[in-house]
Amino acid sequence: MSAQSQQNNNFALSVLTTLFFMMGFITCMNDILIPHLKEIFKLSYTQAMLIQFCFFTAYAVMSIPMGKLVEKVGYKNGVIGGFLIAAVGCLLFYPAAGSHSYPIFLGALFILASGIVLLQVAGNPYVTLLAKPGKESATLTLIQAFNSLATMIAPPLGAMLIFVDATASEAERISSVQIPYLGLAGFLILLAVVVKMLHLPDARKIAEEETEHNHDGKTSVWQYKHMVLGAAAIFCYVGAEVAIGSLMINVLEVAAGLNHTTGAFYLSVYWGGAMVGRFIGSAMMNKIAPNKYLAFNAVATITLTIIAILAGGGFITMWSLLLIGFFNSIMFPTIFSLATKGLGKFTGAASGIICTAIVGGAIVPVVQGFFADHIGLLVSFFVPTLCYLYILFFATKGYKADEQTA
Repeated sequence: MSAQSQQNNNFALSVLTTLFFMMGFITCMNDILIPHLKEIFKLSYTQAMLIQFCFFTAYAVMSIPMGKLVEKVGYKNGVIGGFLIAAVGCLLFYPAAGSHSYPIFLGALFILASGIVLLQVAGNPYVTLLAKPGKESATLTLIQAFNSLATMIAPPLGAMLIFVDATASEAERISSVQIPYLGLAGFLILLAVVVKMLHLPDARKIAEEETEHNHDGKTSVWQYKHMVLGAAAIFCYVGAEVAIGSLMINVLEVAAGLNHTTGAFYLSVYWGGAMVGRFIGSAMMNKIAPNKYLAFNAVATITLTIIAILAGGGFITMWSLLLIGFFNSIMFPTIFSLATKGLGKFTGAASGIICTAIVGGAIVPVVQGFFADHIGLLVSFFVPTLCYLYILFFATKGYKADEQTA
């Protein structure tokens, strides 16, 4: 790769940080919507988790079609389309709030999530293909740190904009979501225009060159076992992270006696830990093999969830769960880069499949919500513990499945 082309790639990577920031901000706003709408509509934990179910089900339904779309229109146009679809979803929050209907809110969330799906499918492989060879995990981790920066900012800002005084009427509490999401829509449209005006490299050419060098004889993306196992790891990771984040405010209320506004502040600590961990991880993975770093973090999250359950509440439970954010930090980018390594022209299709697995964010929280309703909130954290155990398997064995059978 020439110095000029690498310089162009570095510029493109800097532009993509904005994409990851917006994905993180919008996704984490769900953690504010859950307790807000749960209280307004008098929902059970299971019903409240339908917010995450509808949002992340979009990954199951839309990821593979979006992957095929990206293969046709290119990564840059995929990013532009993702911004615009997400903007439409944000705009629909206005009539959803006006209707005072929980199902209509869920429909608007699905459309918003479809735009985020396209951003994920186009953005993640775009970064790995533009990164220096051998630095894919470190580069994607660094850029996703800005995703985590957004998730740290979103809870307190969202709480300030959406949470209203307890004496407010139901109509006032529902309508409080309108202006924040209109603002998000406007910013997303602006980003789409800016990206359209910029000259960014064509990553499809890079993928074709990688395929020519592989000579592995594969004719389908499904023939790569490490990709399939990596997709399952993404399912587990997103499911665990979203479930913990979604129930965090409720846990802090029950286990530590904090109100929703204070809980939203501490939720930003959870997501802020992910940001700090990604900045540190992007540097550490220049010295430590990504799979080893992933395995260490998986062991840490398993340990912390078990401590949180056994402590039974209070200070230890609170900080054990908050610290999980730090160790979650490098999981998504590291799993993604390990799962797509060496796929060449199949990278776009693999991204669609892997992003389908983000549906874990729809299924795992609802499963944990079910157990929270029936066996207790803290005990239900055995669900994310099982997810982290699988990630440990992928980090030690699964990522090299094709090497073992070659």
